[in-house]
Parts: sequence; structure tokens; C-alpha cells
Amino acid sequence: MNRLKDMLVGSLLALAIVAPNWAKADPVTVERPRFSDQIEGSGPDLIFIPGLASSRDTWKATAERLKPHYRVHLIQVAGFAGESARDNASRAVLVPTAEAIDAYLVEQHLTPATVIGHSMGGTMTLYLAAHHGDHYKKVLIVDALPFFGVLMGGPNATADSVKPIADGVRASASTPPDPQRAAQTDQMIAGMVTAPADQQMVLGWGHASDRAVVANAMADDMTLDLRADFPKIAVPVTLLYPDNGAPARMDPFYQAAFAPLPNKTLIRIDNSRHFIMLDQPAQFDAALDRFLKS
Repeated sequence: MNRLKDMLVGSLLALAIVAPNWAKADPVTVERPRFSDQIEGSGPDLIFIPGLASSRDTWKATAERLKPHYRVHLIQVAGFAGESARDNASRAVLVPTAEAIDAYLVEQHLTPATVIGHSMGGTMTLYLAAHHGDHYKKVLIVDALPFFGVLMGGPNATADSVKPIADGVRASASTPPDPQRAAQTDQMIAGMVTAPADQQMVLGWGHASDRAVVANAMADDMTLDLRADFPKIAVPVTLLYPDNGAPARMDPFYQAAFAPLPNKTLIRIDNSRHFIMLDQPAQFDAALDRFLKS
């Protein structure tokens, strides 16, 4: 009897030693024609979509913090940040990828889903809330607009009026890179985040992205106007937006952009630029936690 007791105690001790290793299982990556999904953690599912030419590492710190309590899905768009273009090598990117993500969530029984999207990923998220609202519980958008075209064509811009600009962006992918224009683009991208190390990381994602996929995705974003879809969106939407060093200008800009949306919460994150989660991680975490508990 004592020998049996010792064996049982030894087995329990062995389980106690190896159990933490089970919790540290390697992430699983699912590859689809238009995106991939890196899955880690356990608990309720959360879907994260990064922005234009961005890596899933946009959410790396967030995933590390949340994965003990949630099963985190880190999407990466095919053609961005070193991932092969696959089906996104064709002309349209934004809407087909959003539709592919929605189909995947339904197929994997992840709906109604909670989705967090940054920049173009936020535009995809807003599109999904408008076109497949019953598949979503609530969404959080990090610095995205219902119509990106206003930044190119002014407050009275329409999808038609910015189309020539979008067509020029698409065509640029088939011409040799212009060093001067590339330097200007790098300077603009670096201005989207504060810390030099983060600037270099974001620039690295852009340089590793497929030029044609980025050009087509940007042109898609310029000409996709979701403002008319606002009345169809019943899903609760939370928007985090940066102050960009000028809160007196940013507040009315974002409030006007989302004014017709019925079920919304707008939150300004101070001392931040476009990559809010990198510039102000503590403020971002607090806002995300409030969203998840709501």
C-alpha cells in the first residue's frame, strides 16, 4: 500500500512539474489564400486585424498580456510584412480579404465574434459590422475612418472624385521604385509612431510588403465609402483615436466622421499617433479592457 501511495504521489509531482509546459504550447498558424491566423492562448476568442502593410506583431504585446485569459487570433493579410501575396496578388484586396476572414470565422464557429482592427484592419472590421452584423458581438476600431478618401480629396470627397488618385496609386506598383518618393513615404510612415525603435519596426514591415498588394489595398481603402452603411450597423462600435498632438482638431474631426453611427463610443488616446498601441500601451490596454468588459 505504501509503495502504491509513493507511486501516486510521484505521478502527481510529475504532473505538477510538466503542467506549466502544457500551458506554454506553441502558437498554431492557419494559412488561407488571403490571410493567415496565428492562434495562441485559451479562453474566449478575440480576433485582431492589423493595418496596411503591417505585421500581426502590431498586437504582440497585447497578445502576450491577454493569452492567459483569451484565445487570441492574430490575423495577417497575405502580401503584408513578408507574407506571400497568394490570392491578394490580384487587383482587389480589402473587401475580398474581409469577406474571407468572415467566412473563416463562420466556418470555425467563432461567431458572434469580437474583433479589434487597426487602420485598414479597422476599415475591414467596420465593413464586416455593416455587411455581416449578425456574425459580430462588438468591434473595436483603432484609428480608422469610414471613408479614408477624405484625407486625399478633402471633406467633400466622394469615391468617384478620389478614383483618379486611387488609380494612380495602383499604377505606381508597376513602375520602378522612385527613391525620392520612397524616402517621402518612409518619412510619412515614421511619423505615425513616436519611438525610434517602433518607427524602424513599422518601416521594416512596409519594406517587406509586396508593392502591388499594398498599392491595391491602399487604393481599395481610398475608394471604399462606408458612411452610407452606418444605419445598418447595430453592432456596438468603439473607436480609439489619437490626439496627434492637436486634440482640439482631432476631436471634431473624428466626431464628425462617426456622427451618424448610432451605437458608438469614441475615446481619444492622448500623446499618441496612428499606432496607439505602440505609443501609449498602458492607455491602450485600459481602453481595451473596458471594451472587453462592456
